[in-house]
Amino acid sequence: MEEGGIRKALSDAYVGSQLSLLPIRPQTCNRLSEIMAAPAVESRPVTAALRSVLLRVRQAAERAGTSPERVRVVAVSKNKPVSLLREVYDAGHRCFGENYVQEFVDKAPQLPGDIEWHFIGHLQSNKVKILLSTDAVPNLTMVEGVDNEKVANILDKVVSSLGRNPLNVMVQVNTSGEASKSGIDPSGCVKLAEHIKLHCPNLALSGLMTIGMPDYTSTPENFRTLVNCRSQVCKALEMSEDQFELSMGMSGDFEQAIEAGSTNVRVGSTIFGPRDYAKKK
Repeated sequence: MEEGGIRKALSDAYVGSQLSLLPIRPQTCNRLSEIMAAPAVESRPVTAALRSVLLRVRQAAERAGTSPERVRVVAVSKNKPVSLLREVYDAGHRCFGENYVQEFVDKAPQLPGDIEWHFIGHLQSNKVKILLSTDAVPNLTMVEGVDNEKVANILDKVVSSLGRNPLNVMVQVNTSGEASKSGIDPSGCVKLAEHIKLHCPNLALSGLMTIGMPDYTSTPENFRTLVNCRSQVCKALEMSEDQFELSMGMSGDFEQAIEAGSTNVRVGSTIFGPRDYAKKK
């Protein structure tokens, strides 16, 4: 892989990781010049893996006829040590995601405050206040997995009680029909989106999220379903589809997801390596 291509990919996808598609608040952590001036550290496997992913993101965006700056890469670091996150941070990346609340609140204070944190796991109502504590994760930018009115209402109430700025959220849609997956049925996504928009003033509805099937054989259908859901939601809420995000695509299918229209991909093991689930918290 040529160094010039890798650096171009890092530039494009880094900017994408900081991109603020409305209503996401602008970030203040653009160190693009520093990243471009820094030499590549290919001896570090995680850094090389990050650069490879960013190049693939750029290529997928080009195949889709869209700008790489439209795609945010969330580096998903569940079950990984802070030292690995620090390596990815030192390479210039600023957008990270976690699945488990306790692991999230343990890790975040150990890392710099300019990280854009996404919570992407299933959120239980009794964990909301822990997650939103300003002492734990003051730079929490997005909660991607809102799939029912109860969680939305609790998030809204806790955000208000803590005096936080409105929190960006995505509605999680179960596009694969698997009982093991979280997410609202596609038929209910408009109603939930309307509830958040009308009754949760402390939440900023930013888009929709889905998790594809584990063997990646049905993801085109899953992705098309989410695209259709976005059209329905935006029509009902009189919102522009260009300003409403789609979070779809993980390590095994993020390129297909980008080609289908994803603006937010969640990449974990392809960057950080295989996970040891025995360490799950």
